[in-house]
Amino acid sequence: MAARGHAPALITSARKPRSLDTEERTKRYLLTMAARVAFFLVGCFLPAPWNWVMFILAAVLPGIAVILANAIDNRSEASVTDAAQTDRPALEPGVVVPGDVEDAAEGGVRERGEEPRKEGTR
Repeated sequence: MAARGHAPALITSARKPRSLDTEERTKRYLLTMAARVAFFLVGCFLPAPWNWVMFILAAVLPGIAVILANAIDNRSEASVTDAAQTDRPALEPGVVVPGDVEDAAEGGVRERGEEPRKEGTR
């Protein structure tokens, strides 16, 4: 879990899944069209010069809504420095940790390089 106040390190340059992208674009479209309805309704109750401004905005907003709904995710490639700025300890390259392999199925321990035992043999 990341500490508060620190942004998590970006470990991929992959874009969002298409389903999330479509969901966000649909929300943008619906919000813009809701604003269009609001401008039209407000224009019905305002006096002459202001109602025309509201009606013009209501007429222009569908084009803006389509442009915003068709906007795709243009995430740029993540730089290597994003992942390299972590201050966590890491194993040095080439370090080998010695140990034995335990065969969970047989309950035995075998030495490094030794082949697994066949059933019925010791």
